[in-house]
Amino acid sequence: MDLDALTAARSAEWERLAQLERLRRPSGEDVDELVERYQSASADLADLKTSAGRTPQADVVSTLIAGARLRLTGSGENPLRALPRFFALQLPAALYRLRWTTLVIAAAFVAIVAVIAVWISRDPALVAALGEEADLAYYAEREFVDYYTENPAAAFAGTVWTNNAWIAAQCVMFGITGFWPVMVLMQNAVGVGTAAAVMFAFDAGDVFVLYILPHGLLELTSIFVAGAAGLHIFWSWIAPGPRSRGQALAAAGRSLGTVTIGLVLALLLSGLVEGFVTGQTWPWPVKIGIGAAALGVFLFYMLWVGGRATRAGETGDLTEAERGTPTLVAG
Repeated sequence: MDLDALTAARSAEWERLAQLERLRRPSGEDVDELVERYQSASADLADLKTSAGRTPQADVVSTLIAGARLRLTGSGENPLRALPRFFALQLPAALYRLRWTTLVIAAAFVAIVAVIAVWISRDPALVAALGEEADLAYYAEREFVDYYTENPAAAFAGTVWTNNAWIAAQCVMFGITGFWPVMVLMQNAVGVGTAAAVMFAFDAGDVFVLYILPHGLLELTSIFVAGAAGLHIFWSWIAPGPRSRGQALAAAGRSLGTVTIGLVLALLLSGLVEGFVTGQTWPWPVKIGIGAAALGVFLFYMLWVGGRATRAGETGDLTEAERGTPTLVAG
């Protein structure tokens, strides 16, 4: 093939393709012509590469084709422009789906903590099995309270935030196993119950409650939500309904995996309360009030904003344009 002859014969068409790509508001006729020129240039590029391999002419035509394809198909949406919809609709709708499971988990968690605390604190033998009496007394009288003040507030808040965020992320990510969220929740319930037992055994139960409530209201609720999300993901492939297990699992993973982002932010707030409020010498109504307000903000977002988004048709999943057209199923 004579490359110079082909270039001379097609240059006008290539130039016209470039002009069409630059049009800001093409008419219907312009779009039809753009499609036609795009197809013609694609054929020219195939001829050029088949006969001569990579050449300057082929590079020019390839660039023109890429520009035409982008103009015809459009560019992806700026992720930053999707943030308002994510936080106003998708995330709260996903949280709202978990409300009843979260409530069940919370009730079970509190019950387990209460049973363990009462069972151990009322049996001196069980208390003694936890350690030396002097060490346990020191924990109840000094160490439990000092935990909240022995480190700089900012560093302490950052540490508890990252630790709790990792726990929440594990519940969601490994929720498909079914046992992982249950194991994490049980470990935390046993840990909290055992600590409560030691505090109550040494007549410091009021200290335990007062130091746990300011940050624990939102922190534990966030962990409950994470456990609920993980269990919902697990159940999606146990009982997928009319969809295949892969489709049900993908839908649950897309919609509920985003809950992790919301929980990371909620746990940041609880971490700030734990680092900058719990250890302060302020009146307890003030500290607990701050913690209750933080929980109130989260519940308002989860229940009121989430309920409104759900009634508007949101499920927390991506839009059809973002995830692709679904396969229709019968039933």
